[in-house]
Amino acid sequence: MSELLLIAASGLAREVLAMVRSSGPFDVVGILDDDEDKLGRVVDGAHVLGPIREAMNYPHALLLICIGSGGGRESVVMRLRALGLAEDRYATAIDPSVHVPEGCVIGRGSIILAHVAMTASVTIGNHVVAMPGVTFTHDDIIGDYATLASGVSLGGNVHVGRAAYLGMNASVRERLTIGAKATIGMGAAVLADVPEDETWAGVPARVIRRGNSPALEEVQ
Repeated sequence: MSELLLIAASGLAREVLAMVRSSGPFDVVGILDDDEDKLGRVVDGAHVLGPIREAMNYPHALLLICIGSGGGRESVVMRLRALGLAEDRYATAIDPSVHVPEGCVIGRGSIILAHVAMTASVTIGNHVVAMPGVTFTHDDIIGDYATLASGVSLGGNVHVGRAAYLGMNASVRERLTIGAKATIGMGAAVLADVPEDETWAGVPARVIRRGNSPALEEVQ
């Protein structure tokens, strides 16, 4: 059984704790978090041991970054890489309810929660989070650090860019691209390609924000 450290004392960390304890592949050593107020706390039986940099003090433990934001996960990976942490130190956590067919690939650091479905030739990158009930169909490609909230459904040949966020119950039509760092709102029905760093919402989905600009409704 491999030792496991979780990064961030978050709701996602609690979900991962419940998952790995039910499936049994990991022995959770504890949680690391930079919030000094959390030091010494116990989160669902796991102790908060210290700040994130202390991952280097546990050379035999694998890591999972339990930050909901893809950008936040990427920032931690970059910080730990600068300290010398190797990519092979990251675990991959897959709920036992999830069937991974032959030909599907899931990258390091990714978290796949309960009842996620995937069909054929699905490629999931590194440090991706798929919340319960996500559906991946044939030939979907999910970029590193993407986050898919509960109930997201992707048609075939959908490409989701790096650090994109898809909100709860959003749906994406087949053969579309969701750009890097794009955000898709809850319940949205995406029927066209979404450029990078834009926010789309609605049925059918349309752009409501570009980059850091004000929401379009605020300037029209």
